[in-house]
Amino acid sequence: MTLDEQRAAYAASTTEFLSVARTVPDHRLDVAPEGEWSARQVIHHLADAEVEAASRLRRLLAEAPGSPLLAFDESAWADVDALGYRSDPVGPSLDLIAALRARNLDVLERLGDEDLARWAEHSTAGRYTVERWLETYTSHPSAHVAQIRAVLEG
Repeated sequence: MTLDEQRAAYAASTTEFLSVARTVPDHRLDVAPEGEWSARQVIHHLADAEVEAASRLRRLLAEAPGSPLLAFDESAWADVDALGYRSDPVGPSLDLIAALRARNLDVLERLGDEDLARWAEHSTAGRYTVERWLETYTSHPSAHVAQIRAVLEG
């Protein structure tokens, strides 16, 4: 896949997620299939993951090769009441997702093929390149679209 195709796929995954997430009626936001997150939790998770993604992309591009990137425990974040995954309105998180992904796309538009090899050392995933970042954060929203669709169809 060319860099232009990767950027287009990243943008499409943003559009797909936001389109589906914005259709969840309020009375379905907290419905969760057994052992799964509710749509509310998924939306807040994706917003927090996008904050991390934005930071990681900038660190990959601006810091010395091999600089550390820390993992985060997404399940633990979802369980901390102070983070509001079970209670906060989803509008601000949807706005945050849209803004961060638009900003990241601006950054991606300025990259050349040589930038895809820039790397950092991820605390659990090892060598982590810009190309891997792009693959990860292109597919991440799509995985959560399936979760939200399951809630809508349930």
